[in-house]
Amino acid sequence: MNETDASGDERTRVRIDIFSDTICPWCWIGKRRLERTLEARPDLDAELVWHTFQLNPTMPAAGMDRKAYLEAKFGGADNARATYGRIVAEGARESLPFDFGAIPRTPNTLDSHRLVRWAADQPPGQTPMVEALFDAYFARGQDVGDAEVLARVAAEAGYDEPGARGLLAGDEGRAEVTNEDMRARGAGITGVPCFILDGKVAVPGAVEPDVFLRVFEEHGIGAAAAG
Repeated sequence: MNETDASGDERTRVRIDIFSDTICPWCWIGKRRLERTLEARPDLDAELVWHTFQLNPTMPAAGMDRKAYLEAKFGGADNARATYGRIVAEGARESLPFDFGAIPRTPNTLDSHRLVRWAADQPPGQTPMVEALFDAYFARGQDVGDAEVLARVAAEAGYDEPGARGLLAGDEGRAEVTNEDMRARGAGITGVPCFILDGKVAVPGAVEPDVFLRVFEEHGIGAAAAG
C-alpha cells in the first residue's frame, strides 16, 4: 500500500515485526541499525510491531543478583568480560551508552513485555516504550522487572502513569505475553533480535544497515525495489 507524504512524495507502507527482549543488548543495537536503515529509505513508511521473546523465561519473578547471574551464565564476571566488551564497542558505534557495571540485578522481563504490549494501544505507541526500557536498564541500571520502576519509566516516556500502574497491578496481558513467547520458539526463533520484513523474510541478529537494504531489494520491499 502506498501513501503520499506532506512533500508529495509517495511512500510504501511496510510492516516490520520485531522479536526482542527488553534486556537484550543486541536488540538495542539492532533497533538503532534498523533506524539507520529506514533513514536511508525515506520511501518506506515503516510500521514497527514489537513481540515478546524472553532470553531467560525461567528467571525467578524477583529476578536474580547480577553477580549470581553472570556466574550461572558465563562462569563468572571474568568470562563475561569479553562478551560484554564487544557489546560495549558495538554499542558505542551506535552512540548507545551501555553501562553493565551499573546493573545490580538481572530481572524477569515478563512485566516489561506486558508494558510494551499495552503501549501498542497508547500514545505514543510501542517503540518509544521499548526505547525507554532499553535506556533505563542498560544506561541507568534500573530494575525493569520492578513494577514501581516500570511505572516510572512509562511516565517519564510520556505514557499514562495510572494506566501503567493499573496494568502492572493486575494480570492483564500475562497469558498473551507468555503465549507469544512460546509461539516464537515454536516458529523456530531461537535468539533475538529477529526482524520479519513485510511478512516476507526473517532477518536474525543485529545486522548492519547494508544487510537490511540488500534484503529489501532482493525481496521487492518498497518502491525503490519495485523499480
